[in-house]
Amino acid sequence: MPPKKTGSGSDKLDRVIAEARQDRERMEKTYRGRALKMFPWICARCGREFSGKKVRELTVHHKDHNHDNNPPDGSNWELLCIYCHDNEHSRDQVAQWYDGDAPAGEEAVVSDNKPFAILKELLKSKKP
Repeated sequence: MPPKKTGSGSDKLDRVIAEARQDRERMEKTYRGRALKMFPWICARCGREFSGKKVRELTVHHKDHNHDNNPPDGSNWELLCIYCHDNEHSRDQVAQWYDGDAPAGEEAVVSDNKPFAILKELLKSKKP
């Protein structure tokens, strides 16, 4: 005979369902939840479409890089897949290095190598 269901089993199920609903409501209030409602689930860079469980790979990118700038119309957001999002931020870091602005705690490497410094002298010495 199968075991009888007790009231505590259904109470536990009700509690789990209530928590899931609360989590969904909390998520919908975040800027990610709002962005996922506003925009199609497509990466703005590579055009890859997302659905089901794969939506977790879709991130909200702040165009001005200010995570506190979350206008209600979503004008500062774009949905990017995790790969395009990482690429976007790494591009900024590379640009900082080229500009000589190393990230905090790191020094930019400046080369003092001058491979053609003595070329003129070497060319003069080879003339007949």
